Amino acid sequence: MQQLSFKNRIASHYIITTALLIAVVFFVIYFSVRFSVYSHISDDIQSESAKHLTEISVNNNDFHLLHKNEWLEREHNTIDVNPVFVQFIDENKKLVEKSPNLKRSNLRFNSQISSGQLYDYKLDGKLIRQTQLPIYQEKSIVGYVMVAMSLENAQMVLRDLLEVLLIAYPSILGVLFLIARIIAGRSIKPINTIMTTSDAITKDNLKSRIVLPKTKDELYVLSKTINNLLDRLENAIEREKQFTSDASHELRTPLTVIKGTLEVLTRKPRTPQEYEDKINFCITEVNHLNHLVDQLLLLARYENEKQSLKIESVYLNALFLEVIARQSVLIESKGITITTLFKDDFYCESDQHLLAIIINNLISNALKYSKENGVIEIELRQNLHLIECTISDSGIGIPKADLEKVFQPFFRSNAITISPDIKGVGIGLSIVQRLCSLLSIEVKITSEENIGTQVNLSFLSKDLSNS
Repeated sequence: MQQLSFKNRIASHYIITTALLIAVVFFVIYFSVRFSVYSHISDDIQSESAKHLTEISVNNNDFHLLHKNEWLEREHNTIDVNPVFVQFIDENKKLVEKSPNLKRSNLRFNSQISSGQLYDYKLDGKLIRQTQLPIYQEKSIVGYVMVAMSLENAQMVLRDLLEVLLIAYPSILGVLFLIARIIAGRSIKPINTIMTTSDAITKDNLKSRIVLPKTKDELYVLSKTINNLLDRLENAIEREKQFTSDASHELRTPLTVIKGTLEVLTRKPRTPQEYEDKINFCITEVNHLNHLVDQLLLLARYENEKQSLKIESVYLNALFLEVIARQSVLIESKGITITTLFKDDFYCESDQHLLAIIINNLISNALKYSKENGVIEIELRQNLHLIECTISDSGIGIPKADLEKVFQPFFRSNAITISPDIKGVGIGLSIVQRLCSLLSIEVKITSEENIGTQVNLSFLSKDLSNS
């Protein structure tokens, strides 16, 4: 079975609700009219019965009409849309008198019906409503007056009304369904725009955006949400393209160097020393390549922030000293002095392994870009509810124009590239930023060219991170 379109489903749901409401209204109309018609007939019968009781005289256990000739003439000449049938019978149920409009028919006395009660039955195939009232002389019944009215006209009115309602019901629903489809079509027009725009969006075309409706309703929120989603997707894909491009370029460089070196070795016989030098050179490039791959894997690992964290109490003083100890060879070779300003013991709640990577990358950068016999200062201090860490070096610095780009993967400042002795791939600070975001650590970098760079880290102390 084919499913209805969204527009038709909206119209159908509207029509079902409306159909139930109209059915209830028509039901109330029909039975209100029916009650009104039968009530009027009942009232007329009661009124006629009371009137005819006043037109008889009772004496000596008998009764007769006071003005019989006038009554017969009046009943004979009366023309009514719904005529009244009148009949008098004695206590033995024998006919005494009846209205001329009964002709050869007689009203039927029902001994099982109480006095004054209305009941329906068929007279000569036609439905009538009748009542019968006793005629008393003192406490004795001397006869009955029977008054009836035809229900044919009432039934005809109700039949016509029912036919009108039955014909009008589907007609009204049909018209309302068409109107509902038109209204629903206009209401979901923004959805058609969303679908059209979505169809036009591909991986190679992420520039299209949904035109926001003028009315700020649910569809406006939906359109805005989808546009925001497209913005994030476009940015993510652009970053992925840039990352892939930069990564392939960075990986190709050491591979090209190794290939070229090996090709030179195969062109002609070499001395053992030359072979050793070239092999050592290739080993250095392979180490560089391994380091690059490790950095790329680490960056990809935390790109989507899916790494499960192992939060524990971290003693920052010891962590910094451990990282410095691992860099002791480079520190001694460059004659760099590292000063640690730890006026107290500082603890925080964090992932120790990831925090060690952040600190190691920052101290490695400070050592790498510091000049010979330079000074690096590391300070930990409490600032209200935060622990602040500052790593300052007296290195080559970063130009102001490049400060906003230092966290981009593979970015290297011109001040660095003009120094061929400084090796790197430009991923360290990208990893630092990713991990700081993951650990809710604020990181800031300030620098002046040829003066030095300062990195500031801010994170919650142990007591407040537990609260």
